[in-house]
Amino acid sequence: MKNRLIFLDIDGTLTEAGCSVPPSSALRAIQRAREKGNLVFLCTGRNYAMLKPMLRYPFDGFVGSAGAYVVCGREIICDRPMRTEQKDRAIRSLEEKGVFYTMECKEASYTDGGFKKFLRQHLTVGANSEMLRWRQDNEKKYHIFPLSEYKGEPVYKISVVSIVRETMIEVKRILGKDYLFWIQDSGESGITNGEFMWNGTDKGTGILEICKFLQVPPEHTVAFGDSMNDVEMIKTAGLGVCMGNGSMHLKKIADDICGTVEQDGLAAAFEKYGLV
Repeated sequence: MKNRLIFLDIDGTLTEAGCSVPPSSALRAIQRAREKGNLVFLCTGRNYAMLKPMLRYPFDGFVGSAGAYVVCGREIICDRPMRTEQKDRAIRSLEEKGVFYTMECKEASYTDGGFKKFLRQHLTVGANSEMLRWRQDNEKKYHIFPLSEYKGEPVYKISVVSIVRETMIEVKRILGKDYLFWIQDSGESGITNGEFMWNGTDKGTGILEICKFLQVPPEHTVAFGDSMNDVEMIKTAGLGVCMGNGSMHLKKIADDICGTVEQDGLAAAFEKYGLV
């Protein structure tokens, strides 16, 4: 087998969701894969600030902000935020429909605070108290600030949350084909989250940017993911693998399915596909 470019989503794939410490089995597999001559990249929806904790590990670069910010080695090969008018149009639609949002820039993110207010008002409902604690912890850890502190930095991606799934679907319809919009499966709380950016940029285009830069054909790539914003990555890669804990839709389009993070799924898959 020829050497491969390997692309790894973070949350729910390389680590448990919201965590920045991969299991030791995955780290050993990555090390062995690189020693064999493969290159390993992160491929994530996280912005640069959010993925920084992962860069203490030996990766060969990353596709960040779901493809809008791409680095190979020490060189930035793609830096493609939304234009101001694109961002403003999207925000108007979200505010008109009452959808909570977080604008993701390079070094920080800015949230409207409405979701936290909603969670505080419904702490007795389901898992909302745990969700509030998780969100507050993540805001401190990942440089997420109140919307009032936003100073006009370029926005790469917008994350959204709605208490009514149909509202999210309506916003997606209003924004239309100009935006690439992913809606995740609703959790036990019934709250639906998603994310979107300007169409024409996604994890798949990020993979192609690195392939072009390194002069490696896309068929020599392997990608691992678990959620809806991994669809384009899985479709683009020569081999696209969905985690066992992944979205049902992603499992249907993936070439294969491996074990979950907790089952050391990546390490087993690296062995199966001859990457180590």
